[in-house]
Amino acid sequence: MIAQHIGAEGTIVLNDMDEGNLARAEHAARTAMNPDNPDSASVIAIQGNFAQLPQELEKRGIRADMVLADLGFASTQVDDPERGLSFRNSGPLDMRLDQSSPIDAAELVNTLPERELADLIKRFGEERHARRIASKIVEVRGLAPIETTDQLADLVRSAVPYTRGPRPSIHPATRTFQALRIAVNDELGSLESLLRSIAIGAAKVHKGEPSWLASGARIAIIAFHSLEDRPVKQAFARMNSDEHIELITRKPVGADEQEIEVNPRSRSAKLRVCRVLDPTIG
Repeated sequence: MIAQHIGAEGTIVLNDMDEGNLARAEHAARTAMNPDNPDSASVIAIQGNFAQLPQELEKRGIRADMVLADLGFASTQVDDPERGLSFRNSGPLDMRLDQSSPIDAAELVNTLPERELADLIKRFGEERHARRIASKIVEVRGLAPIETTDQLADLVRSAVPYTRGPRPSIHPATRTFQALRIAVNDELGSLESLLRSIAIGAAKVHKGEPSWLASGARIAIIAFHSLEDRPVKQAFARMNSDEHIELITRKPVGADEQEIEVNPRSRSAKLRVCRVLDPTIG
């Protein structure tokens, strides 16, 4: 949709850790920008972590008029059992968004000391039964390695009994899987790095110095849980206090009922938007 608005005269920079998703996005953007001649569209595809994207843009002499960060994993990834991101289908305990990364979830599950494993599950999954789950993992892996998603899900379920009440409840393994995925991909560390680059870039614009962000640039970030949304909210608040940005959304924007009906996974999405202030306007 953004590509359609920009048209053939604009430039879109795409960034993704997943090579396959990046290729699909590049094709879609080129086609939307110039349906008659997609190859003529100005699309730059960069594979890698978005934490390094601001530096990549600076190297290429590109200043962003708009930044859109869609955090977490994609539906194409969670629906593929081989990626190990879901416990609904049996698959290898992988969880890497970038398949070239050296450490997968199986290595963490089978090698981390019990206390470190419990702390990881508690911190990144906000799981109150983290110590009980970690203890069970260590007990089971002492007999044989834990290698598949359904093995881990069943293990967590046995440690934290799944009780059905009058209201729908999440699967007991949901928070543990979230914690491992965040740890494997250093998702929060990458987000902190991006937010730091945004703050530095906005401060440079305010001082009239060269920046990877253009004056007046819109920055939009979509988060899917509190561990993502909280640092975004705090970073935007600090930059707003420093008068380097203007908040476009005072509260996060969520999906409406119609969108949720079409795309249930949008239910937890929270969008926050700000604008880099032009120091000449005030």
